[in-house]
Amino acid sequence: MPKSRIRKKADFTPPPAKQATNLKLTSRSWVAPVMLALFLIGLAWIVVFYVTDGDLPIKDLGNWNIVVGFGFIAGGFGVSTQWK
Repeated sequence: MPKSRIRKKADFTPPPAKQATNLKLTSRSWVAPVMLALFLIGLAWIVVFYVTDGDLPIKDLGNWNIVVGFGFIAGGFGVSTQWK
């Protein structure tokens, strides 16, 4: 059986270095305060609802006050997606 040829592998050459591109992040200084405010308003809404036995913040909503509180918190999470 004939012997196979041995191929010489080329030496490894690293790819050329990429030039760093300057990413200009727009200043969104409003995101963090709005996000925290929505979190705290939602939390305060739910806490006040439970502490006052459902009489406050709005008695007509009844247990829907919990949904309103979680809506504020969900809004905070929605705003947090804009944070860079």
